Amino acid sequence: MVKRRRSYETGHRPKFLAVVDDSPECAKAVRFAARRCARLGASIVLLGVVTPPPDETWLGVGDMVQADAEAEAEELIDVAAAAVRSLAGLEPEKVVRTGIKADEMVKLIEADEDISLLVLAAGIGRDGPGPLVSALAGKGAGSFPIPVAIVPGHLADEEIDALA
Repeated sequence: MVKRRRSYETGHRPKFLAVVDDSPECAKAVRFAARRCARLGASIVLLGVVTPPPDETWLGVGDMVQADAEAEAEELIDVAAAAVRSLAGLEPEKVVRTGIKADEMVKLIEADEDISLLVLAAGIGRDGPGPLVSALAGKGAGSFPIPVAIVPGHLADEEIDALA
């Protein structure tokens, strides 16, 4: 049986989850999420996921690599948060996790029943839309717990604003 999410109940303020990374298309997804949240009275969660470093525990190298990666993820989220504040006047919730991006994203959605929409950026390069978008568009689409908005990276800001 599929559990009904609290985000769909009357009186609950929904949250949109935007995954933040260093791709050039990420800003488009954050813009869409911010504009849509402002229009709907929703809030926004910005998620950065750090890939765990290889097992280099000797000499503490693994800890240093991990700390650097977390600091970089926090910087990316801070940039996205500034954009959200500027575009929508909202203070986003910021989350940094360590693990596999798709797994951490699903864990956060399962943990926070107010998250009602996942917003992802689709790459426009020759490598395709990106692994998360490809996975969700394929076999995972029918079993994902919430709707997914995929924002193509080639859209102009005016187009995103109109769609949001």
